[in-house]
Amino acid sequence: MILQLFFIVIAAVTLISAIFVVTAKRLMHAALWLVLALFGVAVLFAFLEASFYAVVQVLVYIGAIAILIIFAVMLTRRMMDEKGAQLNKGWWVAAVAAAALFAGLLAALGAWAGFQEGPGAAPDTAVLTQFGIDLVDPSKVAIPFEVASILLLAALVGAIYIAADKKGGKG
Repeated sequence: MILQLFFIVIAAVTLISAIFVVTAKRLMHAALWLVLALFGVAVLFAFLEASFYAVVQVLVYIGAIAILIIFAVMLTRRMMDEKGAQLNKGWWVAAVAAAALFAGLLAALGAWAGFQEGPGAAPDTAVLTQFGIDLVDPSKVAIPFEVASILLLAALVGAIYIAADKKGGKG
């Protein structure tokens, strides 16, 4: 009973913060709500005994991607004009599509027998061991991972260049 209540509270906080991500009027507030939503997902991973995914969620998404977004927003905020309309005229189409997708996912999960059983089986350490080996193997994902890190570094350098004052840094 306590675990179910804890799950409901964390899921509600995650969903509410995700709603605030897309409805926030300021981009910086949206980025901070995104950090809370991603942290809620990490807590749900930990709750489901997927500790590896929880740690990856915190390190990669909160520790890297979200912070990169926040830095980009802070460095380029002078370039942005926040006086325009923040709401798209066809927002209701996206809302209906999101509701239909959500209903479809619920129906698919309800029909899946493995979802009803829930977690409980011990994690397969051989799979995690192989995943760790694949992370450092150059013929697997090590090189694409490094390419992605260089791309993120280039985006950060580009944001700094765009935000720099063209008159020599004064102002």
